[in-house]
Amino acid sequence: MTEENPLNAAREAVIGAALAHVPFDGWSETTLKAALADSGVEPALGAALFPRGALDLALAYHRQGDTRMMEALAATDLDALRIRDRIASAVMTRLDLVEDKELVRRGSTFFALPQNATEGARAIWGTADAIWTALGDTSDDVNWYSKRATLSAVYSATVLYWLGDDSPDHEATRDFLDRRIGDVMQFEKMKAAVRSNLLGKALLAGPMKLMGQIRAPRAPADLPGSLKDRT
Repeated sequence: MTEENPLNAAREAVIGAALAHVPFDGWSETTLKAALADSGVEPALGAALFPRGALDLALAYHRQGDTRMMEALAATDLDALRIRDRIASAVMTRLDLVEDKELVRRGSTFFALPQNATEGARAIWGTADAIWTALGDTSDDVNWYSKRATLSAVYSATVLYWLGDDSPDHEATRDFLDRRIGDVMQFEKMKAAVRSNLLGKALLAGPMKLMGQIRAPRAPADLPGSLKDRT
């Protein structure tokens, strides 16, 4: 068993200590200072772990949830399920791992601020990517982007619905999510029908040729992707 990275341990300690303060002070500098004091992590180390302060703290909490979701999905057998049911299971797993809805509610408010909106959108995209990766997605073309863009929209809408849902076991949220996925599946069927139609093929010949050259990123540094090698 490998020894835990001390920086990761310190980061986890601060995140854990912050959870008690977020419902009252939000994802703020006040929360970060209190979490550093409660966890015993020195302010200087805290500044290195969270250089942008509360923003990095909120993002670290969000990424922690993505990691835990991927671990939970890795231990779950989803192979027998339809793809739409796998996606629904992954989304609900992500939400079920949240300790307190107020943490997400405060996060939604925080990332709605203009200065944080870009990072908030990036975080949602990261969750969609984590879900597709956990489900074994192997797409390497424009579908890599369309799958994540579509799931980002579905996930965002579901989170907002879930925040106001007090039904037993969040059944209302599960039904809402199923409807949203159903809408996406209908759209995919429509696209397939257009592509199989002779007129549709002719109209899409140019755009499809260009999109056929788009490739998924090979690594984070390769974002947002590239055109395929033409040599």
